[in-house]
Amino acid sequence: MKKLLFSLLVLVLLAPGLAFAGGAAEVDDGVLRIGVILPSGRDDMSWSQGMYEGVSAVVANMGAGNAQMAVTENVPNPVDAGAAIRDYANQGFNIIIAHGSQYQNPLMEVAADFPEVTFAHGTAFETSSNIFAYDPQAQLGAYLFGWLAAQMTNSQVLGIVGPVRAGDAIKYNYGFIQGVEAANPSVRVLESYTGSFGDNIQAKEMAEAHINARADILTGTAQQVVGAIQAVSENDGVYWFANDTDQSPLAPNSIIASQAYSWETVVQYMVDSHMAGKLGGEIISLDLTNERIQLVFNPVLADLVPADLMAQFESKKADVASGAIQVRLPE
Repeated sequence: MKKLLFSLLVLVLLAPGLAFAGGAAEVDDGVLRIGVILPSGRDDMSWSQGMYEGVSAVVANMGAGNAQMAVTENVPNPVDAGAAIRDYANQGFNIIIAHGSQYQNPLMEVAADFPEVTFAHGTAFETSSNIFAYDPQAQLGAYLFGWLAAQMTNSQVLGIVGPVRAGDAIKYNYGFIQGVEAANPSVRVLESYTGSFGDNIQAKEMAEAHINARADILTGTAQQVVGAIQAVSENDGVYWFANDTDQSPLAPNSIIASQAYSWETVVQYMVDSHMAGKLGGEIISLDLTNERIQLVFNPVLADLVPADLMAQFESKKADVASGAIQVRLPE
């Protein structure tokens, strides 16, 4: 098995105060410990960074004397992730977040052995008495971005660079395409998948292929989009709609807007629930109504969207949030 690289913030895993009994740690110092497993780096400007910053903010707000965190990053393999999940549980962590839909099977296996620990994973739907699943409604902001892109394209061709046909990625793509069709069904949407969440090179190549096929606005999800965004930034008059975090710093002259997930509020909800004795058993939704999804427009490109079109966008946003506009999901 590959050696796992543990990157720790504040907490040294074998710190004083951890008393081991029967393979599991009993921690009696009153400190809430949160372990996080990430499929990519904590600085990927995407899925992993969003969760890392969310947990960091919660821990900082609680104070070092009350909460600590540890992070295992760059673990795309579910088998290696399962080992990390079990290690955290054995070391007495109170909340363990496996931040990827690919981690479902190992997480559920470990969670059954540690009924007093809270586990969480997503994008996911499977829960148990000590497992939270979190589910970003990626299709909502994606619908709005698709609608807006169809209004703004000059070439009448758009592009999607996807990772795999699963999780919030496929939900995002379904939503984007529906938004395009609602605005202008004659606009073509080129859709491709790398088959991986982290293949930046292939993502860039796919973005370049879409651009060569006349796509002037592109979008996509997962940590691989850094490569696709690079391709967009290298072509004048080509733009990007982002997901996961506010990615405008990556290419301020190319990224129109981002759908950003508010992981801090999700983590805080899990912490509050755990401390109140509720260890799981719930699907936590991220959507427009609970403000766990934010649509962030890049101020550098503010003039790119005319005021009347932005007003229509805000009206559409209200309709999507209220359910007046229904965005379909894959079956």
